[in-house]
Amino acid sequence: MIKISIGAVSLAMFVTGAWAQSTPVGTWHSIDDKTKEIKSEIVIVDNGGVLTGKVTKLLRKEAKQDAVCDQCTDDRKDKPVLGMEIIRGAKKVEGKEVWEGGKILDPENGKAYTLRLTPVEAGKKLEVRGSVFGIGRTQTWKRVE
Repeated sequence: MIKISIGAVSLAMFVTGAWAQSTPVGTWHSIDDKTKEIKSEIVIVDNGGVLTGKVTKLLRKEAKQDAVCDQCTDDRKDKPVLGMEIIRGAKKVEGKEVWEGGKILDPENGKAYTLRLTPVEAGKKLEVRGSVFGIGRTQTWKRVE
């Protein structure tokens, strides 16, 4: 009986862990497009099926820990980047491992972009696409284990 219980618990943990890894929910390192260095740590959470993400650490060597979003034009104007919600409103697309419909803010220029999040490589990486009128760029973030 104990062997079955341990096996069942192990299987449940494996299945739960695999499911959790196939979502954008978790802690991520954003990577600088030019230098390929880690820029920041972002934590993405699920609030009733809607994803939000906050900057929890600024990791570049030259990062100003007290930086504010002086170019933002919404409620984040002049607020600290550290702790800032940069992902808002993304929802899972039915039948796909893609989250869309939200916005992502680039605190360096204050602009918000239409967002698409796609976990890749069994959830070890996250393709983060920001676009305006279909034109944009995709960054690949790495999951923090």
